[in-house]
Amino acid sequence: MEEKYKTLEIVEKTPKSGVFYLNLNRPSQRNALSRDFFSEFPKALNALDHNPDVNVIVLSGAGNHFCSGIDLSLLETISANSNSGEILRRQILWMQDSVTALERCRKPVIASIHGACIGGGIDIVTACDIRFCTEDAFFSVKEVDLALAADLGTLQRLPRIVGFGNAMELALTARRFSGLEAKELGLVSRTLHSKHDLDLAVRDVAHAIATKSPLAVIGTKTVLLKSRDLTVDQGLDYVATLNSARLLSNDLTEAVKAQIQKRKPVFSKL
Repeated sequence: MEEKYKTLEIVEKTPKSGVFYLNLNRPSQRNALSRDFFSEFPKALNALDHNPDVNVIVLSGAGNHFCSGIDLSLLETISANSNSGEILRRQILWMQDSVTALERCRKPVIASIHGACIGGGIDIVTACDIRFCTEDAFFSVKEVDLALAADLGTLQRLPRIVGFGNAMELALTARRFSGLEAKELGLVSRTLHSKHDLDLAVRDVAHAIATKSPLAVIGTKTVLLKSRDLTVDQGLDYVATLNSARLLSNDLTEAVKAQIQKRKPVFSKL
């Protein structure tokens, strides 16, 4: 029986497509991140990762916004109950691990962003594999306005995406920037005119990825994330080792046969 979540919803919009939607589901709170979210998010991602019918995950927000950041009541609770620095450190590490679950998930995750993407929302999308947004989406690395340094991944991942100087400026000013500027900075791959256009574009990309060999898609994500922290030589050695174990897969044989026979390949599930 599928687990029920307080803060999330899993939807398969198109049966047997391999594309599943993971929705942040607190629309009345603009999908602010509660304690329940940090407990449920890695569980939901792990369940999708180990579901052989899932090839691609689309992460989106219910209602008018993607995510307004961490629920302020959670920050108040953490502050009130953390009587020592070590207790607070463990809380932060627990929340960090929940966001990093996006990178642990073998299946690619596409962030579909509309409305607000603030604070913890940026922590989340920078850990996703692909990001699309609407033109009128708006972003802010908001933590300095709350007398905090962003501590759930933005300061580590955002510079690798938009460049060190851009990340420094956005994080120090906490200024709001648009979906169009997010595209100029490289934070998102595409900016769409409307939510309807965003949904269609994300669907098309997700379905296209879902038709490819799951083994190849998972391997590509793994190598890209691993190579981020390696030298070029180390990265080349890593992918050589990975492919030497996978090149003899049934998927490779099927892909070659399908090319020769001019048909769509049928790949194994993972």
